[in-house]
Amino acid sequence: MPTYERTDRFQRDHRGLSPVQRARFRRAVGRFVVDLAGGTFRDGLRVKRVDGTGGIFEMTSAPDGRATFQYGKSRGKGPHVIWRRIGSHDIFGEP
Repeated sequence: MPTYERTDRFQRDHRGLSPVQRARFRRAVGRFVVDLAGGTFRDGLRVKRVDGTGGIFEMTSAPDGRATFQYGKSRGKGPHVIWRRIGSHDIFGEP
């Protein structure tokens, strides 16, 4: 099972989401965790590296719902995910 943490920025972004957006993100994270354990992400999550960054990735949670993350040092229980930002395409200005 992966471990995770959330940046302060992610937490502020998350508080600004609507209940529907939060629910969509929770569903996407459920699929993300399953895929992370399997080693391959399904096409619908559209996980990919953010252009121009050293190691920041994005995940799609809704038609205009994105979350950015990076991998941190494993804490002995599989991958460690650091959630960085969540929101619309606007988050890519500072992923």
